[in-house]
Order: sequence, then C-alpha cells, then structure tokens
Amino acid sequence: MPRLVVVIGATGVGKTARAIELAREYQCPIISADSRQIYSDLPIGTAAPTPEERQQVPHYLVGFKTLNETYNAGQFARDAEAILQDLFQQHDRVVLVGGSMMYVDALCKGLDDIPDVPNEVREAVREEYKDKGLSWLQGEVQQLDPNYWQEVDQQNPQRLMHCIEVCRASGKTYSEFGKKGKPNQGGQRTDMDIEYVLVERPREELYKRINLRVDKMLEEGLLEEARRAFELLNIPLDGEVAFDYATLPNSVNTVGYKEFLHYFRGEWTLERAVEMIKQNSRHYAKRQITWWRSQFKKQDL
Repeated sequence: MPRLVVVIGATGVGKTARAIELAREYQCPIISADSRQIYSDLPIGTAAPTPEERQQVPHYLVGFKTLNETYNAGQFARDAEAILQDLFQQHDRVVLVGGSMMYVDALCKGLDDIPDVPNEVREAVREEYKDKGLSWLQGEVQQLDPNYWQEVDQQNPQRLMHCIEVCRASGKTYSEFGKKGKPNQGGQRTDMDIEYVLVERPREELYKRINLRVDKMLEEGLLEEARRAFELLNIPLDGEVAFDYATLPNSVNTVGYKEFLHYFRGEWTLERAVEMIKQNSRHYAKRQITWWRSQFKKQDL
C-alpha cells in the first residue's frame, strides 16, 4: 500500500528542512499543505521553499495562485488527491508538509461538503460584526466551535465570520465538516498508509527561531513584498482613505502582511508592526501545537 508521510509542526519549527531530508531519503517529491505558500507573490513572508530547495526536491502546490484568487481546504484536497494518484504510480512514498491544519485534515481524513450559506445569514453576521467588533466574533467562535477556535487565525475576521455563518446555516459546528473519511474508519483513510512526523522544539527555542526568522525575512525584503502585494490588490495605503479591514483578501489577511498595512497607513510605527508580527507568529505557533496534539494520538506520531 502506498504511504503518505505527513510532516507537521508549528510555524518556524523546521518542517521544510525535515521534509526535504525525508524526500531525499525516499527519493520522492513533496506536496505543500500551506494555505499561503500557494500565492506566487508572497515567497518571503510565507517562507516558501526556495528555488534551490525546489531544485533539490520537486514541490507541488507552491506558488500557483495569484493574490486575488480564492482557495480552500476542499479545493486543496481535490488537487492534492489528483497529484497523489499520479505520484503513487511512480513512488511508494510521497511527503506532505505544511502547517495549515485544515488542509492536512482535508486530505488525510476527508471533508464533508460545506453547505451554502444563505445571503440573509451572511449579511446578519456581517452587520453584527460591524456593530460589535472583532471581540464579538472571537467570543462567538469560541462558543460555537471550540475545536475550530484552536486552529483558526483568531485575528482574521473573514475566517471567524465564515465559521459563524456555517454554524448558523447548518446547525453543526464548522469542525464537523472535517470529519468525513474517504473511505474512512473513524475519519482515517484506508486507501493509503499515513505516517505522521511531528517536528517539535522546546518552546523557548521555537520562539527564538520565530523571532530570528522574522528578522531574516525583513532582511530579504518582506516589507517591500508586503507593499507590492497591497498595491497589486489596490488596497489604499493612504491613511486618509477609509478602509474596512474586514474586506482584506485572504491572501494578505495573515500574519506578516496585515500588520504592515497598519504601518503603511500610518496607524502603527514600523517597530510596532514588526513586534506584532513576531507576537502573532508565536501565538499562531502555540495554537498549532495545541491542535496537533489534540488531533493525533501519540501512537499516530
């Protein structure tokens, strides 16, 4: 039976390096399960594999979308599935690596089809957000779906609103749409072996690595990359022009980019924006660690 080797872990922990080691050992390619590395215009801030790394080992599902294109876990699962079926004709093993938890779940355990949300539900949630703010969204998601709260970007209004919309429209938690195997036994696939490789480091070391990685990204041109991305998306950088942060496209509504928008618009200093990137990265890493440990039994890793 073919085997999918799934390399998981917190942001900045060293998943890419470990995945390349395994891929070279098994002489197989890598599929990326990172919801931001799909964008071709964001190689620095998403820590996408470098051209040198991609020359060492073929990578799939990296840098194939533009900033204004949408993409979700269901689409990823379908694309990755098609690639896997082809690769397993040539390789006994394939490596999957990434920190996007819903992407990994979608491929390894399957996803139920997320229902369409009626316009009236969507508009009602948006109006409540406008009236009550981000803290209301956060409280609602915590109450409606505690499991998804551990995984979601808790500062991303669009993702929080989508969770609330789906919960209200379906009467189920958002997380329930990630529990259907294909085919499955208790949510686990039976058409391939899945081996999870969890990359871990002591928390103090991980946080230090995250801080140093942000500094390195800045040296490589992250600030300029972020400015260019906002300009490509026609997002006003002039603080005098009104802008609703809830309308940020998903591609840039993420750690490493949205903080710089506050700086470009004159709302934060550069020093504060950089510190917030480091802080939000550490918080995201903590949520990832909690998620992986809750999702996978010790014997699975």
